[in-house]
Amino acid sequence: MHHVYVLECADGTFYTGYTTDIERRVREHDAGEGAKYTRGRTPVELRYTETYESKSAAMSREYEIKQLSRAQKERLIE
Repeated sequence: MHHVYVLECADGTFYTGYTTDIERRVREHDAGEGAKYTRGRTPVELRYTETYESKSAAMSREYEIKQLSRAQKERLIE
């Protein structure tokens, strides 16, 4: 399965990503081994996930979420 996720960083910002293993990826972000964006913003909290059968569908959705405004992302995760 392919997952799109939204993390809330320690500074209150959101990070959206794609993975095949959510638990491992969140651990990587928390350990400072994830994306460059999250390295200085730990700890992170998993706020939202969506699951897809295909990588292309998940990556398309990741792009869509990244285009949302902060207010739209807040509505999505609540």
